[in-house]
Amino acid sequence: MKSSQRLSDLSALSPDQLGDELLNLKKEQFNLRFQRATGQLENVARVREVRRDIARVRTLQRQKTLQAAQG
Repeated sequence: MKSSQRLSDLSALSPDQLGDELLNLKKEQFNLRFQRATGQLENVARVREVRRDIARVRTLQRQKTLQAAQG
């Protein structure tokens, strides 16, 4: 999925849903690291995608927190 599409999908989520998404991404990141360590990882580019998705979710969470504090 392209990052602009992913960003628009994520920005529509509520803060609780963003938290759930972050948890899922962290679990996936752990599994990918484990697979890479054991030599079973086939799609090495997925590690980078997940890391960037985690950053996107954290950024959106921070933006929503700041908006709630202002408004």
